[in-house]
Amino acid sequence: MKKYAAEFVGTLTLVLFGCGAAVVAHRMAGPLDRIGIVGIAFAFGLALIAMAYGIGPISGCHINPAVSLGAFTAGRMTGKDLAGYVVAQILGGVAGAAVLYAIAAGSGESFKVAEGFGTNGWGAGSIGGFSLLSAATFELVATFIFVVVILGSTQPKAPAEMAGLAIGLTLVVIHIFGIRITGVSVNPARSLGPALFEGGRALAQVWMFLVAPTVGGLLAGVLFRFKALEK
Repeated sequence: MKKYAAEFVGTLTLVLFGCGAAVVAHRMAGPLDRIGIVGIAFAFGLALIAMAYGIGPISGCHINPAVSLGAFTAGRMTGKDLAGYVVAQILGGVAGAAVLYAIAAGSGESFKVAEGFGTNGWGAGSIGGFSLLSAATFELVATFIFVVVILGSTQPKAPAEMAGLAIGLTLVVIHIFGIRITGVSVNPARSLGPALFEGGRALAQVWMFLVAPTVGGLLAGVLFRFKALEK
């Protein structure tokens, strides 16, 4: 249960600080105070780095169903743990969104959840107005690369003490590139929690952010399963 509790706390933290930066420090801030794309990207990446060193020794700090699926496919975890991790991650994502909602709602009239809650989307839900095909392609490929970095940097003989930093910085650059495309998911639990609170368009489009990252994580796991990227 310690592993599942760690995954719950880690996913809660990622959603709270990553989406919180997008909502409170960007959308709700004045024009001169907004942290922008780079600031949001570092909020997600630094939250992941913190959790990598905080809960990594307990659960490996997946905090992402796509990562857990990749690890399972690569033969690094059992089916029982996969199920437990995914449930804990989804609950953590919803809890993180709930905490963010409780905080942001305290600002009064300046907060309207329907105007944006750190959710993901395409078309009208994308800052750049990107199509479904563009969004799905980005999410699948970015998740694939992300999980390759995770599985590669945590394999035997890799410098394990640097893994958290490498993984977190990879998430930063993925966000810098992709925020205008989809808002960046690469994590079904990160997408589902905020979408449940925003509803509407975000909830209607969340299916893609469950499917594309899952496929990306699975493909990365297959490469390691067949030792194509194993040292």
